[in-house]
Amino acid sequence: MSSLSRPIIEEHSTPIKEGKTAPSVTFRTRTRIESDDENPFDWKDITSEDLFKGKRSVIFSLPGAFTPTCSTTHLPGYEAVYEEMKSLGIDEVYCVSVNDAFVMRQWGLAQGLEEDKTVGSPGFKQVKLIPDGACLFTRGMGMSATWEKERGFGERSWRYAAIIDDMKVEKLFIEGGGVLQDYGPDPFEVSDSGTVLEYLKSKSN
Repeated sequence: MSSLSRPIIEEHSTPIKEGKTAPSVTFRTRTRIESDDENPFDWKDITSEDLFKGKRSVIFSLPGAFTPTCSTTHLPGYEAVYEEMKSLGIDEVYCVSVNDAFVMRQWGLAQGLEEDKTVGSPGFKQVKLIPDGACLFTRGMGMSATWEKERGFGERSWRYAAIIDDMKVEKLFIEGGGVLQDYGPDPFEVSDSGTVLEYLKSKSN
């Protein structure tokens, strides 16, 4: 590592425990406004409480928008089972990535997600893309991973999924069993939509 490398803070990379409260942070998002401008959006702050309080939600997080596994399998998988998850008692499905709001929207469009063009909309009609650009939620979940020699990503999120019920972490699906730094392989075995869907089905019986 270089003397300029970001120091690894253990608590930011030690996964939160099931039963604990999800981190309370503010996400800087973009929302559609009434405008004839070519960029009809403005900033809107959304909190963890806005997303999770009084709801049972699925979140899945990944190293980065536009990256291969995230684009070919992870996001499309959840988009495909969105309505089925909602039929199993899930209020919303969120994709969280350490990217800014501009990148997240362009990624959603590139993925063919149907955009919600109503004023004040959260972006897309099914899976909602949440920009954790400052990495605050990711650190609070204990999922911060830094890729320096590997990929040159910098600080991003480790790949995982979770069920959050009224701000409490009900269930975690963490790839590789825990967060690894500057790790070459990109495990994708337990945070996929199929695994989470089977869990939801087991809880609905």
